[in-house]
Amino acid sequence: MSEVMFSEAAIRLGAFATIFIAMAVYELWSPRLERDEMAGAWKARRWFTNISLVLISSVMLRVIFPAAAVGAALWAETQGLGLFPALGISPLLAGILSFVILDFAVWLEHVASHKIPLLWRIHRMHHADNGFDVTTGLRFHPLEIVLSMVWKAAVVVALGAPVLAVLAFEIVLNGTSMFTHSNVRLPARIDRVMRRVLVTPDMHRVHHSCIGTETDSNYGFNLSVWDRLFRTYIAQPRLGHEGMKIGLDDYRGRSTAALLWALALPFRPLRPRRARQGSVEASREVT
Repeated sequence: MSEVMFSEAAIRLGAFATIFIAMAVYELWSPRLERDEMAGAWKARRWFTNISLVLISSVMLRVIFPAAAVGAALWAETQGLGLFPALGISPLLAGILSFVILDFAVWLEHVASHKIPLLWRIHRMHHADNGFDVTTGLRFHPLEIVLSMVWKAAVVVALGAPVLAVLAFEIVLNGTSMFTHSNVRLPARIDRVMRRVLVTPDMHRVHHSCIGTETDSNYGFNLSVWDRLFRTYIAQPRLGHEGMKIGLDDYRGRSTAALLWALALPFRPLRPRRARQGSVEASREVT
């Protein structure tokens, strides 16, 4: 078990470093937006905080859940637990189904983090980032990471998901979080084709708009089908990507890039959500 966990951690770390470096270089080569929040000292402060948050979360996760989701899959396998083993489903089909169901589970968790006040207290720190780049995909409160792991482990055990499928999903989830938050410019044609199946940076950036109806849209990280299926898909921001304001109106300025400020935000009073601006239909475009 310990050797498997070491290999899992090494594989995930290698994939993380490769994807992070690739997206960071892509952002420098072809940035989508050029703003003060994503340049100079402000960017450096954001990067320090956002990277520090993922390091803190990783350490906390390894202390509380040394085996993480892959360990949950291994444990379920040794105990013969889960829906798929009970139904005698082949490992290949079980792996494909597990990947898709886990993707939906994470989408559902994301929706819940916006709709349930207690979860929004924690998740709002992610949206309080005034910038939008590869490190925003790492900016999650440690409490949210722990709760997310509990949810994923429960789904993994309930399904009896194959170990390799869970490992692949965790790598893809981590990678797509960085990709979809990246400040990169994809050719319009490629973006239009890709988002029919996968979430693109332009698609997910709408979710980080300060306009309420847009914040409550495009919850996906990987597959775009869930937002289309449940009618939470908005193709483009009402003010356009160049004109949209990123973040939350209640939290503006360089203070949002401070590590201690970010860690303390869930424990501060929850302000009433601002009135919705515009309508979903006004922001929708057919693609």
